This record gives sequence, C-alpha cells and structure tokens, in this order.
Amino acid sequence: MFGSLGFTELILILFIVLIIFGAGKLPQLGEGIGKAIKGFKKSVHEADVIEAEAQAAQAAQQQMAAAPQQAIPEPTVQAPAPVEQPAATVQSVSRG
Repeated sequence: MFGSLGFTELILILFIVLIIFGAGKLPQLGEGIGKAIKGFKKSVHEADVIEAEAQAAQAAQQQMAAAPQQAIPEPTVQAPAPVEQPAATVQSVSRG
C-alpha cells in the first residue's frame, strides 16, 4: 500500500497517534496538516508565477536596451505671420 508499510503497521501507527493526541485533537490535527499542505502548494504555484513574470520583465528590458533609440522629432512652433498694416497717410495741413 505505502511502500514497505503494510496494513498492520498503519493500524499500529494510527493507534499510537490516537493514544498520544486523543480523539478530540485528531480533527484539529488533520485540519492543521491539510491547511499546511494547501498553503505549501499555493506558495509553490505562486513562486512559479512570480518567477515567470520576472523572466518576462527581464526579457522586455533586454529588448528595450538592445533596440536603437529612435529620435522623437520635436514639435516645431511657427511664429505667427506678421500682419501688414496699411501705411498711414500723412496729410499735410496747410495753414493759411
């Protein structure tokens, strides 16, 4: 069943655990072990996801560093065209 452990050995181990912890503590013990296993699996999965994200970010940085920097043209601002004003006519006033 479990490698070299037979049915008799498993019953003996369960009996010893029952004597040590008591019947009231076994559900709490099982719950604690279950939560620990679930947390371990979750942390292993999250570590893989975090590692994959870090590798993707590093690859993106390498691509950005390898790509030549393209010059961004600066916007040109044109001065407004001068407004032509009609020449002022000077009238000579004769005094008389």
